[in-house]
Amino acid sequence: MTTKYLELHPEANVEFKTTIIATTDGAYQPALDQALSAGGKDAPDIYAAESAFVLKYTQGDAVTYAANYADLGLTDQMVKDAGIAQYSVDIGSKDGKLKGLAYQATGGAFIYRRSLAKDVFGTDDPAAIKKEVGPGWDKFFEAAAKLKAKGYGIVSGDGDIWHPIENSSDKGWIVNGKLHIDPKREQFLDLSKKLKDNGYHNDTTDWTEAWYADMSGSGSKPIFGFFGPAWLINYVMNGQVKQTNGDWAVTEPPTGFFWGGTWLLANKDVVKDAAKKQAVSDFMKWVTLDTSDKGLQYFWANGTMKAGEQGTKDTVASSAVMKKSDGKVPLLGGQNMFDVFVPANANASGKNLTQYDETINKLWRDQVREYTAGNKSRDKAIADFKAQVKDQLNIASE
Repeated sequence: MTTKYLELHPEANVEFKTTIIATTDGAYQPALDQALSAGGKDAPDIYAAESAFVLKYTQGDAVTYAANYADLGLTDQMVKDAGIAQYSVDIGSKDGKLKGLAYQATGGAFIYRRSLAKDVFGTDDPAAIKKEVGPGWDKFFEAAAKLKAKGYGIVSGDGDIWHPIENSSDKGWIVNGKLHIDPKREQFLDLSKKLKDNGYHNDTTDWTEAWYADMSGSGSKPIFGFFGPAWLINYVMNGQVKQTNGDWAVTEPPTGFFWGGTWLLANKDVVKDAAKKQAVSDFMKWVTLDTSDKGLQYFWANGTMKAGEQGTKDTVASSAVMKKSDGKVPLLGGQNMFDVFVPANANASGKNLTQYDETINKLWRDQVREYTAGNKSRDKAIADFKAQVKDQLNIASE
């Protein structure tokens, strides 16, 4: 992004010094926190935070380091004009003041196999399949039964339904400082068990070889679909589909959700220096709010970051940009994915995150798998989950 920006703005009096630290292995946050708290010349002027821990920087323990977008001259009207999805604004704001914006939009869709849809439902039309798999989980499981009758699984593993469940819950894991199990999240125990007991999936775990095999159609039984944002299509499925390439389509999911994303924040100290403030503001606007065909959003949506080369198309923060962009991708048989992802982004909620989600989600999913495997009772799984959260995070249950 910084390279492209300088290429387009040769007159900009700015030099970027980038520090890259992987978000794997827990190294990123401690390094960022140390740099922010130390302040001075080594503190970052601009920094990024992933959805798994962004709330710490936009609303939580580290929010004091972030500048308000308004103080950089990036106004609510600009956000409105760009058509930024509300969930992204909610996650990036504290007390109505915007601190961070994502440059991607990660609203989720249901990504399904066209050939299996035709075999079971007589059509692969996204408008028709949307009504077969939703709205709501009852409809989804009716579809699962129809698919099973033909020898197909509806999803690869229980992780595939977790993200839509997690991100459509009414409340997050922490309410008034205590661990709260939202009824929709508790229902994951039962829906996960239903998938397993009825043989509606291949019982895989996401991010494993078995999960990837189901994308290419080489798993133990053919799998109908996956839940995910455009990045799952572009950066995961694209490398895995092999012989199923072009046999996929997207439709709106049984419930609105988002999954992932990276938010961009500025250090509040940049406001003290007029030249630096201008440089930071100009770059952050170009990344997150510029809706022209020379803004990052347009290049990213159309896969034109490198001149003369067709790159990956992605759903971007700005619905205004997506509405004037070409979202047709070969993996989806030439379907324009923006037709589905613009409403999907609008249907996502950003009000159920906490800064501890990464840790708590893993503990919860592990306990759910213990229960569905028959290793412990439903009550024991919940009790063990509460005990682990208390042990690891010192957060008591309600």
